[in-house]
Amino acid sequence: MIQKLFILILFVSFSGHPVISKKEYHYEYYTNGTLKAEGWKIGETKVNFWHFYHPNGKVAREGHFKNNKKNGYWYFYSRDGKLLKEGHFVNDKAEKWWIIYDIATGITRKYQYQNNKKEGYCLWYRRNKLFKAERYIDDKKTGEWTDIFSFKRDNPNASL
Repeated sequence: MIQKLFILILFVSFSGHPVISKKEYHYEYYTNGTLKAEGWKIGETKVNFWHFYHPNGKVAREGHFKNNKKNGYWYFYSRDGKLLKEGHFVNDKAEKWWIIYDIATGITRKYQYQNNKKEGYCLWYRRNKLFKAERYIDDKKTGEWTDIFSFKRDNPNASL
């Protein structure tokens, strides 16, 4: 019986099938000893929620992983902790709406992404007021409106 179990363990270990690992919380550090990243792993695979840090200790980015790929909603921060952008990933590619914050100008842009490319509209806001719109196809700008009334006239089916 013991010989059969040993042979079975060898077969599973060397047959190319992954050995089942348990989920563990993992920490990564910069060379100076400050925390660089933390999150869940199964074996060497990142899963679930992760935090990444700037060398000064402030959060740099955070979001979910599935099989070592960014999946779900992510946030990206400046070195001083201000939110720079946020949006969805699917299998490491930007998808859906992304919001980019320009701290210096106070302008917020909302881009639509598909398969890691701008695809759809980009809406420009200043003090929460829409002042410009652009249209993208395959990551190339194909239209621009600085008059929101003409944008709505030309794009009546645009869901804003």
